Parts: sequence; C-alpha cells; structure tokens
Amino acid sequence: MRTKVFKNIILLLTAVATWWLIYSNLSAFAGWFTYSLLRMEHGRHFSSAIEFFVFETPKVLMLLVIVVFGVGIIRSFFTPERTRRILSSKKKIIGNILAALLGIVTPFCTCSAVPLFVGFVTAGVPLGVTFSFLISAPMINEIALVLLFGMFGWKVAGLYVGVGLLIAIVAGWILGKMKLEKYIEPWVFETQITETDEQSLGWNDRINFGLIAVRDIVKKVWLYVVLGIAVGSGIHGYVPEDFLASFMGKDAWWSVPLAVLLGVPMYSNAAGIIPIVKALLEKGAALGTVLAFMMAVIGLSLPEAIILRNILKPRLVFTFFGIVAAGIIIVGYIFNLVL
Repeated sequence: MRTKVFKNIILLLTAVATWWLIYSNLSAFAGWFTYSLLRMEHGRHFSSAIEFFVFETPKVLMLLVIVVFGVGIIRSFFTPERTRRILSSKKKIIGNILAALLGIVTPFCTCSAVPLFVGFVTAGVPLGVTFSFLISAPMINEIALVLLFGMFGWKVAGLYVGVGLLIAIVAGWILGKMKLEKYIEPWVFETQITETDEQSLGWNDRINFGLIAVRDIVKKVWLYVVLGIAVGSGIHGYVPEDFLASFMGKDAWWSVPLAVLLGVPMYSNAAGIIPIVKALLEKGAALGTVLAFMMAVIGLSLPEAIILRNILKPRLVFTFFGIVAAGIIIVGYIFNLVL
C-alpha cells in the first residue's frame, strides 16, 4: 500500500514539474512558431492574431485542467444532500453568505435549477438563501476563474469572485426580505425529495473524482475555449483601440447597462467568453463595462429564465432577474469610477 502511495506521489510531482516546464515556455514558443516557423512579419494584424491564438490556447487549456482537477476534489465533499443540510440550518445574512460561498465549489449550474430549487425549498432553506446559492453557482464559475487568473492575474480573478459573491449575497438578502414565497409554483411545496445515501470517500476516490471532473468538463468546454480564443485573436489583431473605447470606455455612461442588455441574449459558456473579454480590455474597453458584460452572459440568460419559469411565477422571475441585473450594473459603474 505504501509503495503504491509513494509511486502516486512521484507521478504527481513529475506531472506538475512537466506542466510547469511547458507552461512557462509558452510565450517563447508562440513567438518562435509565428515568426520563425511560419516566417510571419512582425507588426502585422494577422501575425499578431496568430501569436495571440498560439499562446493563449494551450495556456488556457493547461490552466483549466489543473484547476478543474483541484475544484473536482473540493466538490467531492459537497453532495446535494449535504449542501441542503448546511443551508437549511442558517438564517438571514449568515445563510446568504454561506450559500454564496458554497455556490462556488458545488457542481451545479443553470440546468440544475429546478431540482435544486425544489430540494432546497422542501428542506426548509429560506428563499433568500436559496437565491444567493442559485446566483453564485453559475455566476462564479471555476472555468471563468481560471481563465481570468491565467489571462489577467490574481487581482482581476479575485475581483471577479468578490463581485460575484457581493451580488449573490445582497440580491439573495433583498429577495428574502421581500417575502415572495407566494410566487413559487404550488407544486414545489408538494414535492417529496428522497435522500440518497452518502458514501464516505477516501483520498483515492476523491482524486479519481477530480480526474473524472477534468475528463468530463474539459471534454465539454475545450471547443468553446478554442472558439473564444479565435474570436479574441481577431479582436486583438484587427479591431482598432479607439473603436471599442468609444462605446465601451469609461466616458460612455450608457455602456454598462448596454453591456448587460447585450449579454443576456448572448448566453455562452464561460470558457468561450473570457478570451473575448481579454481582447476587449486590451483594445480599450473599461474593466467595469466588460465585467458587467461577462457576468450578464454567465449569470443571466434566456435559457435560465425559461428553466426558472417552471418553478417560479412570472413576477418572481422578473424580480429575480431585475435585482441581479441592477446589481451587475451598479458594480460595473463602481469599477469604472474607481479603476
């Protein structure tokens, strides 16, 4: 048994060292590939776009693999039943904070809204706390987090997490204070949720859980990553800075609400939108405006509204979307003012 553990540790250390060796040389490789191998000319739009694509694609995918693996292990500790038990015992703002934090590390997305909402309500989780969780889970996405970290560094990634948590906590708290339970469809309260047995997992099981998460998630999103980087490469290479700055810059007061309105119908996987975000920022778009656009794309969408309509009456759906959108717009303005 000890020999097997020792071999696994050696394999893990070797994999990490190999990963770092490749990752730290990606910039040099992109330059060599573009200007030496392909013999492209420096300063051209097309060569700049190619260099951007060759550098960002493996960089993002490598970051994605390592972070999804780590988050996959964390997620193994939070089954739906355990999450419901934790949240059902919390009241008021403490419950909103805890729900928003749990939303980051639990394996739920917009498509999980119906069973999650039903399970939380029938387990006695307050409505406002449930909304904090449902806002945080899709909006603060581990894929978006790793891409932001890889492209902009820890400050912007931390900003994304902090803003997402703030919106989830405050919006959930406001919705809870409004006493909107009467706008939940009656069938939700009549549903009986069957608890499943929770197995005690060892570390080998949790590591396997992380590997499975890498296989499943990367397989689903790699194409979005490549397409997003391709679009970002085109913006990086061809779009003039003054063009974007004119309607996504700090001076355009209407840019933040417009960005949110544009983001809702442009529902996209987080992996596809982040490379576009980087290209927009490099071309002069304001951080608050781009952040508002990104969070609207990830956290608000027409498919989510349709899914939530199955369990919420129209007034509550519109209230939910209105409060979250208002929070995103306010945060966008704040960051445009202070950054």
